[in-house]
Amino acid sequence: MARTLRKPEIISMARRDGRVTVEGLVGHFGVTPQTIRRDLSELADDGHLDRIHGGAVLPSSTTNIGYSDRRELNLSAKFDIAKLCAQNIPNDCSLFLNIGTTTEAVANELLNHEGLLVVTNNINVALILSENPKVDVVVTGGSLRRSDGGLIGYLAEQTIEQFRFDYGIIGCSALTHTGDILDFDIQEVRVSKTIIKHCKEVFLVADTSKFERDAPVLIGSLADIDVFFSDQPVDPMCKRVCDQNSTLIRHPGQSD
Repeated sequence: MARTLRKPEIISMARRDGRVTVEGLVGHFGVTPQTIRRDLSELADDGHLDRIHGGAVLPSSTTNIGYSDRRELNLSAKFDIAKLCAQNIPNDCSLFLNIGTTTEAVANELLNHEGLLVVTNNINVALILSENPKVDVVVTGGSLRRSDGGLIGYLAEQTIEQFRFDYGIIGCSALTHTGDILDFDIQEVRVSKTIIKHCKEVFLVADTSKFERDAPVLIGSLADIDVFFSDQPVDPMCKRVCDQNSTLIRHPGQSD
């Protein structure tokens, strides 16, 4: 395939998956790694992608990837994270689940739990958990964000402030290696901050691809989190931040 045809397809793949790898593109197009690296460098020079080790990601932006695309992104990692997180949630407790495709995966893993009181500003989470008659579901008020079924704004915050949860389960759009937790929507971030204040324990569910993305609004720090559930070990810098703040890191296959 000619370079002029490869480049638009590479951009399309990056928009769909959030990132592309040299290895994956070599297999997809049947060309040499040197050819793909040259394509990625040119796309980066033109501002279409940002180069990372072994591939490229969408450039930093104030706009998130579409929700339907995010649902398909890193599916196996989300399932692993969700299963591990749900194993750490006992029956007969209260919890908050916020907006996000990984928190939706957690909701699916809670379908066999019982005695839960779940409050959420995620209509998708509420619909998932409505299938479990042994879980009470409360949906916050708020302005409906049609793109992802999220409820945000003052009414959502006011609902959360009426509770003191055993657990809060939040996601994010991006992470930095120095511990910053980031998102795109200032109203959603305000809700996340309120969740953190009203929970005895806060769980962050985020796969390690979030370290390759950027977002403009600060939710908080890993220092605000009790347990960080991810799909694989984090790098030494992030682990050091977590260790310094007594934030536990849990990932599949981890030895006790």
